Amino acid sequence: VTDLITTMATKAVVGRGLREAGAALKHASGVEVFTRHRPKMAFLNQKPFQTNDTFIAPTASVIGNVTNWDESSVWYNAVVRADSGFPITIGFLSNVQEGAVVTTLSCAKGAVNSDPLKSAGSHTNVTGVGVVAGGGEVGKVLDTGFPPVTHIGHYCSIGSGSVLVSCRVDDFCDVGDKCTILEGAWVESHVILEPGSVVPPYTRIPSGGRWGGNPIKFLGELGDGAKDGIKKKAEGRGVMAKEHAVEFLPVGSTYLHLEDLEREGKTAIQG
Repeated sequence: VTDLITTMATKAVVGRGLREAGAALKHASGVEVFTRHRPKMAFLNQKPFQTNDTFIAPTASVIGNVTNWDESSVWYNAVVRADSGFPITIGFLSNVQEGAVVTTLSCAKGAVNSDPLKSAGSHTNVTGVGVVAGGGEVGKVLDTGFPPVTHIGHYCSIGSGSVLVSCRVDDFCDVGDKCTILEGAWVESHVILEPGSVVPPYTRIPSGGRWGGNPIKFLGELGDGAKDGIKKKAEGRGVMAKEHAVEFLPVGSTYLHLEDLEREGKTAIQG
């Protein structure tokens, strides 16, 4: 085991050294490398759905069975990853802010081996529920008996750096920066989570309160002003998303970077 770990570590170090050396040589020769990041990517024959007024930032990653409602937005470096066979929904005028991660469990309680397509690959099973990996069906249900989907309601703000895993966030919720909401948790409507809060698995957060801490604790009731502020915050992000959307063409803006490199007399290759 020790020899295997040593070999893997050596390969990793050597591989990184070669990549960095190659990049340094290209830079020294005047060659610039540009990339074509794909903000949306299909997975297991399921591709993200978005309306015409949904904003997905050029550096965001929206993968698999994700539904984006009208005027929702996924911001820079955020990851919305539905690659376990269960969907993710982002509601009307809701936003997933910079660096947040929204995903679903890859395996859950009740795994069985019932799919007739027993192959070594991974695919959506014949019932459309769960994923078959190596011939075994995984990801059936949570301990609550519900499928491990992730649902974000309408007028919700998911703060920067937050992590949501197979949970439900109802309408009009403000999730602060760097919050964690784990599988089976349910955050009811008109709730504010203070930055850095941790909602343990299968925890229910009742409607109308301010919560914070690790683990989460009740801090007080929300007044009418605070509840209105949740909606106004989401609407403000919606306006900002429209401003950012007009700066990016449907075909992308990579060509602008390429033109800048050509004006500088540099040779560019796609990396």
